[in-house]
Amino acid sequence: MNYAKRQTFLICSVICAFLLWVSSCKSAVSTRTNASVDAGKTNAGKEATAAKGEDKIKRAETEESVKQRAIGALKIMKENAPKVRLNEYFNAIANADNAAIADLIITRALTMFASSKTTVLIEISELDGKSNYDKPTTILAYFTYLKTQKKNLDDIRTIKTDANGKIIEVELKKNNLIPLRSGGANQ
Repeated sequence: MNYAKRQTFLICSVICAFLLWVSSCKSAVSTRTNASVDAGKTNAGKEATAAKGEDKIKRAETEESVKQRAIGALKIMKENAPKVRLNEYFNAIANADNAAIADLIITRALTMFASSKTTVLIEISELDGKSNYDKPTTILAYFTYLKTQKKNLDDIRTIKTDANGKIIEVELKKNNLIPLRSGGANQ
């Protein structure tokens, strides 16, 4: 081979060797990079999965918390619903335009009770945390009182119901009740 050909061959060999070396380096870098990316993806995937798991747990805890609060609110509403409804009847009877309308409202209100003779207790005073009551009356007598007085001056304190949800006792408290102290008025 002549010198020019040999030089060309040598240059081509060096270039090919260089290209092969670069190619292998690129492949190694690519492999390392892909492995790093895959590892990063795996770690990121694990972190994302963990974050999603934590989010699910937080969401489940939040949903459970909301559910428990809703159940509690529903329980309170159920407990207070008869009081609210009865108080609306008391006000409607007291504010009726005439006796005939008051009698219709009384008839509807009596459906809440086990009997028209359901006991009504009215707290008239309180002394050292002990309640004093007026003479017990019936719900029908109390409705008649509201109809004639045209005022609802009592607050519902407690309501007792039977197994059917019918009211069997009502305890009222004068809304202008002033607690008394033992030992006289000078204390």
